[in-house]
Order: sequence, then structure tokens, then C-alpha cells
Amino acid sequence: MRVLSIDVGTSNTVAVLAVSGQQPRVVEVDGAATMPTAVYADEAGVILVGHDAVRQSRVDPARFEANPRRRIDDGVLKLGGSVVPVTDALAAVLRRVLDETVRQLGGALPDEFRLTHPAGWAEPRRNTLLSAARLAGVTGEIVLVPAPVAAAAHFLATRRVTPGAAIAVYDLGAGSFDVAVVAATPPGFTVLAEDALPDLGGAGVDQVLLEYVGRQVSNRDAAKWQQLQSTELIEPVRAAKETLSRQPQAEIPMPEPFPDVLVTRPELEALVRPSLSRSVELLTSTIAAGGVQPGAVYLVGGASRMPLVAALIGERLRSVPVLDQPETAVALGAHLVPHNGVTIRTPAPQHHSVSQQQYPSAGDFMASAQFPQLPAPQAPPVRKAAPKGTLVALGAIMVVALLVLGGFLVFGRHSFPSAADCSGQPGSPDDKGFTSCTRQLAGPVADQGDCHGGYDGSGVTVPGLAGSTVTCHTSGQTVVYIQAGSLDEVNKEVAAMMDAYPDSAKVKASWKGNGLSGDYEALAASGVGVVVFTVSDRPLVGVLTAPATSAPGSLTAAKAAGAFERSVQPGT
Repeated sequence: MRVLSIDVGTSNTVAVLAVSGQQPRVVEVDGAATMPTAVYADEAGVILVGHDAVRQSRVDPARFEANPRRRIDDGVLKLGGSVVPVTDALAAVLRRVLDETVRQLGGALPDEFRLTHPAGWAEPRRNTLLSAARLAGVTGEIVLVPAPVAAAAHFLATRRVTPGAAIAVYDLGAGSFDVAVVAATPPGFTVLAEDALPDLGGAGVDQVLLEYVGRQVSNRDAAKWQQLQSTELIEPVRAAKETLSRQPQAEIPMPEPFPDVLVTRPELEALVRPSLSRSVELLTSTIAAGGVQPGAVYLVGGASRMPLVAALIGERLRSVPVLDQPETAVALGAHLVPHNGVTIRTPAPQHHSVSQQQYPSAGDFMASAQFPQLPAPQAPPVRKAAPKGTLVALGAIMVVALLVLGGFLVFGRHSFPSAADCSGQPGSPDDKGFTSCTRQLAGPVADQGDCHGGYDGSGVTVPGLAGSTVTCHTSGQTVVYIQAGSLDEVNKEVAAMMDAYPDSAKVKASWKGNGLSGDYEALAASGVGVVVFTVSDRPLVGVLTAPATSAPGSLTAAKAAGAFERSVQPGT
């Protein structure tokens, strides 16, 4: 019996071959235990995968997709001049693994295939994965296994544990973060609770570190720094990050004319602590939702090797997490899960497109809970369809085309108002109450939500700020956008708003999109999540309220932050 288990991760794919009478072993592709889950379409439409795709991305980045699994809901990928179905892209990744396995087996096909997937994937996504496997040439039996169940199976098989024990699986991969509480049961395993942060992962850590390096050296030659492609630097930056998991400091070699950069572990940890704190908060809330005290927290995913991960979990849960083969644990455990031996205690959430960061968890927060000073909004009106009619005629057909396509409304990507434009008196509002500045901050919400000028009596107000105000109801949430008189005024009122809740756990992070960048701060109190987001160089502020649907404790600052990032933060 030959069983091939494939863990198709957001950024990396790992395969393990289990043959009767032999120890399971990792199938190395191109001499490595992990293969990038990346695809590249050449000019002839041939799809390259893995390390070949990464190398070719330097030739034409437009033909490259580093994370096709993240695009699973999109249907197709636009890779240069080629339109590639997502199933074909995933099939190419699986085919590369299958071809290497068959070669190592002397031409024989595996008898059974195990494919892992996030526990939160519903049937449409699982069916896409199955379709990709068949396109790849898989002819035997296919068994789908939730990734945290596979990780728990590997953990339990290698340790003495109490029968019926529960394990919390903390999975921090290169492209996403998933957490689940899994219990061992007589028939197999039960997923008691699960959640995810699709925007958090090791690749994000690489990007943060790259930006930090840029701040250190770009003043040497700003024009040259702008010309450098991130692909030229991401590998040495990633290597430095991995070194910092073992050593207190690492040097990043830089091309001329820039000096090499020395980075210490405390410097890296200061950069990533806010993001990792979000993951630990989600871990804590997921354990609470599971209703059991897990016997261990099991770390999987290569990015979980960062020492700060274990330190933050230890501080929060007063226990030492277990780190053991994090890159391969899921694939190693998949073949240990019994057929039909997995149950999910609660229905898996129906996620929307990951690439657009439109997850429905924000809409699930609606309730009648009251939030001090920022009360929960009343049930929002029925959401209207995005406007597609004729606007005030500026006369340009291209502008109207952008409107129909859900673009940037009155202005295109390169004609946003400047910081100076937004720092004076607000211009005349449009028919929804938006100035050009607040419309830029709202992004797609301006089209997709039910928006109108001023406050609407839903209880969400910022009385200390005077200016042009718009209230929107979107995805079961209320968002208020304000163009105030000055940055000092905005900063003062935001600080006062957050200081009013000294005992509430808060999540702070930066955001970027639609030509703007700034910071946001999220908290949850009295069953309502509030996110206040500001712009770094202009007096614009937004306030999102996301009420919970169940017990007040079901909503955390991390989930409120996720609601902002998934459905309110304007796209890049």
C-alpha cells in the first residue's frame, strides 16, 4: 500500500510517501523538502511551478502568482497574457509532486492520495481541490483531511497522551495563520473550534523586514533603491529571518551602492510583535470556543520557529508550546487519520475570495449589544446595489467605465487628492455625502455599502471631531468616515477614545491601500468591536463598529481587526 499525502500550503507544498513496511518519508522536489506553491505562465502558456516559477518571476513578474491557493475563489488567474483557471494552476503544482513521486517509485502510481486543507474550507473549495487533483492525473482514491487534524494525528502518534486528549494546533505558515482545537475520539478526530488570519504569515514578516532594511539604507541612493525589485532582496531577507530564529543577529548582504545591514533579534521582534500578538489572541479565543483545556499547543508551519511565537504563547497561556518538524508535520500526519474519521463540531464558515480579503466574519458580528460612548448600530437598512448609472458628467467615457467596473469613482489610481487637498476646507460632497478625500478612504465601501452624509442615528458618533461626515452600512457593520480640520485634532480625539478603555485588550497595526497609509487600533468591549483607523498625512479618520452575534466574549480585538482588514480597509 502506497499512500501519498500532499499538504498544499498557501506558500509552500510538502509531500510525504508512506509505503507499507517502511518509515514514511518526505518526497523531495528539486532537492528540497518544501516546494513553493507558485506558478508562472510563459509566453507559450506553459505553466511552470515551484522553484522554476520563482526563478522565472524575475523575468516577468506579471506572469507569476506566488499564492494560487489564496486565489481559489477567483476562478481564473491573469498571468501576463494568459488566463489560467485556478484548478489548472493547482493541478500543475500537484502534478509536479506526483511526477517526482512516480519517478521515485520506479514508474508506479500511489494507491491512495491524502490532500490536506484548512479546517474552515467549505464544500466549494474542497471540490476545487479535488478537481485539481484529477486534472493532475490522480487516478486512485482521494481522501481530504483538515490540516489541523493531520497535525494533531502526527503529534498524538509520537507522544504518550491521555486518551481523548485535545490539542491546540497553531499553524503559522508562510502565507496564512490557522488555529484549531482538535480532540481525539474513538472513531478518529473532532475539530472543536477553528479560526484563521489569512493576512498573517512568514511572507508578511519578510516584507516587514525588507521595509525595515529599506529605511536603513535607502537614503544612500533613493533612486537606485526604487529600481530594485523586491525579488532581488527577498531571499537574503528571508535567510536573515531564519538565522534570527537560531542566532541573536544576522547580516543581510546588499547590492552596491548600499552597505550590508546588521539586524538583531530584538529589532525583528519589535517589528512583528503586534502581528504575532494578534495570532496569540486568536489562539486564546479559539481555545475558549472549543470548550476544553488542550493538553498542548502544537506549533506547525515554518514561521512558527520564531522564538517570539513560543514566548508570547508561554506568557499568555502559562505553558510551553511544542515545536517539532513544523514544516512537515501536517503532511506526516495526514496518512494517520482514519477514513471517515473526522467530524467538525460547528459548520465551516463560507469564506469569500481571499485575494480580496472579503471574509464574512465581520458580517457575523451583528447584535444588539451596547458599547459605551460608541453604541452598537441598529440593524442596517437593506444593502443597495452598487450604483452603475450616470454620474455628474465629467464627460470622460473612461471614467464611466471605471465606475461600472467598481473602480475609483470620480478619479483613477493616479489622480487621488493630495494631502494638501485634504488638509484644507472639505470640498463639496457628492450625492452620497463623500468628499474626494473621504471617498478615497472608503474605497469600495463607497460603492458597495448603503452610504449617506452625516450621522444617521445608529449611535456611532465621534462628537469631538467636526468636519464632513459620511455613515455607511456594509456587510452587517457600520462605518463612519470623517474629514476633520487638522491632524492634531484627529490624533487628540482618537487618543482620548482609546484611553477611555484602559482595561480592554487592543490590537494596533499599520494599514495601506488606495494610495493611503496609516494606523488602526482595534478593541472589543461589551460585546462590540471597534476599529479606529487614521491616515498618516491627512486629517481623515474612520470608525468601524462590528457587534457580536452571540455571547459578548465571542468577539475579540483580533476578530475586530480582521473585520476591518477583510471588508473595510481599501485595497492596494
